[in-house]
Parts: sequence; structure tokens; C-alpha cells
Amino acid sequence: MTIIRTLLLTLALAIGVSACSVMRGQESMREYTSDASITTAVKTSFAKDSTVAATSIGVETLDGIVQLSGFAKSQEEKSRAEMLAKQAKGVKTVRNNIIVRP
Repeated sequence: MTIIRTLLLTLALAIGVSACSVMRGQESMREYTSDASITTAVKTSFAKDSTVAATSIGVETLDGIVQLSGFAKSQEEKSRAEMLAKQAKGVKTVRNNIIVRP
């Protein structure tokens, strides 16, 4: 009897945790996966580009909106990062909050 109660409690907890973000009006699992894919694609394009310092620029995605943050060495690097982010599949818009270091 105790084992069954433990299993049921564990199952209820697992369902509650997995549905938690959806119940609060946040992303569904599909949207989360899509946003994660976009973030990965943008970071990968940064890593492949010699103009962009991939480790200095943060990328976050929510509902297809990509937000860039961090520091760039030049306006050219900032602009290039934005352009690369816009080219990623699934991106709706890019918010470029990268700061150019003086």
C-alpha cells in the first residue's frame, strides 16, 4: 500500500512539474524546444563567424524573439551579431542590447 501511494505521489508530482510552465501562461514544450533550437542556431553561427566573439555575447530566445546581450569590440561586431541572429530559422525579431566597449 505504501509503495502504491509513493508511486502515485511521484507521478502526480512529475505531471505537476512538467505542466507547471504551461499552466502559468508560459511556453509549451514545443515552443520551448523551438526557442532552444533558435538559441543554439544563433550561438553556432556566432562560433563559426570570425567577426563575432561568441563567448562575449549572450543569446536568449522567447517566442521566437531573440535578445542579444553582452559586449562587442566594435560596432561592426554588434551589427554582424544582429545580422546572424536574424538569419536563424524561426526568428521573429532581434533585440540587440549588445554594448560596444569603448
